[in-house]
Amino acid sequence: MPESVEAVEMQAALLRLRRTSGLPVAFGGLLADSRHARIAEVNGARTAALRGLVISSGSGLGGKSMALSRPCAVTDYRSSRHISHEYDTAVAAEGLRSVVAVPVVVRREVRGVLYGALREPLTLGDRTFDAAVAAARDVEQALVVRDEVRQLLAASRPEPDAAPGAAGAAAWEDVREAHRELRALMPKVLDPALRDELLAVCGRLATATGSREPGEREVRLAPREIDVLACVAAGATNAVAADRLGLRPETVKGYLRSAMRRLGAHTRLEAVVAARRAGLLP
Repeated sequence: MPESVEAVEMQAALLRLRRTSGLPVAFGGLLADSRHARIAEVNGARTAALRGLVISSGSGLGGKSMALSRPCAVTDYRSSRHISHEYDTAVAAEGLRSVVAVPVVVRREVRGVLYGALREPLTLGDRTFDAAVAAARDVEQALVVRDEVRQLLAASRPEPDAAPGAAGAAAWEDVREAHRELRALMPKVLDPALRDELLAVCGRLATATGSREPGEREVRLAPREIDVLACVAAGATNAVAADRLGLRPETVKGYLRSAMRRLGAHTRLEAVVAARRAGLLP
């Protein structure tokens, strides 16, 4: 079964945290409900004591970090008077002493927590805090992208007979804008299952007006060529398209020239029209 975006991004964030901070152990998880996070990913552990642990908001170091919505740390977990000690058994089993916890926050809402830890009671410096915060930001960005994709997927189900007409022109432009936004988000999606769903929806949106016109030659474009044309169709300049797609303006020009050549078009507008006739754009 494909791993979720949460698992993929959490694993990458924990690995980055260990590499940039030098901490031997990193672990974390997302909220299962409004008050509880489940430790689903562990990196560098010697035991299975931490995996699956459910952290309640306000309890222990991670729960304190979640409740306050800010990073928290202790020099010696077992003797700290600044946290509650519901999770001492698991922490002791792994031999952790100095620990930092950072909340994962998206649009002011706590969505999870990341930890980094030492097996010695040492004071953690600014470098460690910065590394932990940066790792949490990576997960936050991935969650933002996932949320946007799912919202667009939910709003981008074209009706079978949703051909553009005078009454539905505005609604059809919304479909085209959703297609463009989905194409722009696709490179940021790491979850294979979600990316496949995204590609399928983009395909349905592109052909929502019907199949390729009779007699129209089949044209195949590279994914980035379609991305650029989707931006051009929305009226974007090369500079704006580059900003939306995370590319350089010169790269956008190259994709556009290639797409125009494949489509037999001489202008940007001709390329968009040809792409629509070929069922590549809605």
